[in-house]
Amino acid sequence: MEQLELLMGGFASALTPINLLWVLIGALLGTAVGVLPGLGSAMAVALLLPVTFSLEPTAAFIMFAGIYFGGLFGDSTSGILLNTPGHSSAIASTFEGHRMAKSGQAAKALVTCAIGAFIGGLIATTLVVFFAPTLVKMATVFGPAEYFALAVFAFLAISAVVSESVIRGIAALGIGLALALVGIDGPSGTARFTVGMPQLFDGISVIVITVGLLALGEVFHIASRIHRDPVATRIETKGRARLNLSDFKKALPAWLRGTAFGAPFGLIPAGGAEVPTFLAYGTEKQLAKRRDDPEFGTTGSIRGLAAPEAAANATAGTAMGALLALGLPTSATAAIMLAAFQQYGMQPGPLLFERSGNLVWALLASLFIGLVILVMINIPFASVWAKLLSIPKHYLYAGITVFSMLGVYAVSSAVLDLWLLIAIGLIGFLMRRYNIPLAPVLIAVILGPMAETELRRALAVSEGDLGILVDSPITVTLYLVLAAALALSAVQHLRHRASRKV
Repeated sequence: MEQLELLMGGFASALTPINLLWVLIGALLGTAVGVLPGLGSAMAVALLLPVTFSLEPTAAFIMFAGIYFGGLFGDSTSGILLNTPGHSSAIASTFEGHRMAKSGQAAKALVTCAIGAFIGGLIATTLVVFFAPTLVKMATVFGPAEYFALAVFAFLAISAVVSESVIRGIAALGIGLALALVGIDGPSGTARFTVGMPQLFDGISVIVITVGLLALGEVFHIASRIHRDPVATRIETKGRARLNLSDFKKALPAWLRGTAFGAPFGLIPAGGAEVPTFLAYGTEKQLAKRRDDPEFGTTGSIRGLAAPEAAANATAGTAMGALLALGLPTSATAAIMLAAFQQYGMQPGPLLFERSGNLVWALLASLFIGLVILVMINIPFASVWAKLLSIPKHYLYAGITVFSMLGVYAVSSAVLDLWLLIAIGLIGFLMRRYNIPLAPVLIAVILGPMAETELRRALAVSEGDLGILVDSPITVTLYLVLAAALALSAVQHLRHRASRKV
């Protein structure tokens, strides 16, 4: 096959000692920056972009591959250990991953994360190599109505599936949408929920909301229970950084399911990896209910971590395909990568493979190399990362607070963001106290603006005719699947309630 021959040529260019050194350095630097709360993988690529300008193109792109996947692993590492994901794509991995860390399985969680990243990225990158033209055509069938249907599907599916109570899930969704509406309304220029403060005209940063709800909210929650529930503040790191055969059998189907969710979404500019990771997490939660898995939501389920982690990296893999073949950046990280290509005089798009074929195939080969290097260095280092949790808890949570504040301030240099961080942290604390799920808030904040924009575009095209929202097979299919999922979820909730009464 022609693609295989071209890929082998790419490996011949990439597999030199100096290039392997660059991909190793990129993976280490990407992980180190990605693990810092408030920064994340997109920031890792942005911060390290100038470092590559002194390199020749092949070496620079190979280093990018290491930074690209290393930053994603760093996002999940900080989420699993500190409950502070470096990027919104790692939020879904945080839920079960942090529970595993608190129950003494931090090293196992990080190994699950590393292998999931490898499997998801490997399958997605292979699809890009062999099926890029076909996959890219799938993205072109999505218009404003399809994007809106996708957002509604994510909103209601996550609210109904992830939460124990549908009412609490919808309430959390409302909180998220309220936070997402703060700022200037684009089409009309009207200020919404800004209480007359110009600093809020640009809205509330996703970083502020994510760090506030997950990190600071957890700190407040732990602090409130430090005397009445001392066990809640005690985290031991036990076990070795490996998966036994039983763990691997549990995780493998979840890795594959997560990859199936993530691969198509990398081609669609519909919120990056957030939608597939939350859908993968919700699917695992539904399956856990059916098999009556006692670990899910308590001590942490390896399946609940494996699926969203594979989904995130599968999305990242196919996002690179969309960037190369269409010139379409489907995530913040891909947008920064686009700037890097342009810096070297390359314009991603249909003609890129003809004009700069040698560099493109070297980059695709380096993505495979980056994945292998990443899993090789991070599985042995999993135990080292896990030692963070052996720090005395009052120091650990004080450190999380300081790093959260510094990370948020570093992004905007605005004191108001620090006050917002504290306020949203208190909201996160109250939500934990009253058992209101966090996931619907986060998915609403991330996808809310996109849903509003696409709804308005669809209605503008149809001149106000609501029929356009159900005028294509894709939208009808999404709504039918959503209706079936909601009905099934309602039946399961009613059965669960009836069994409790008995």
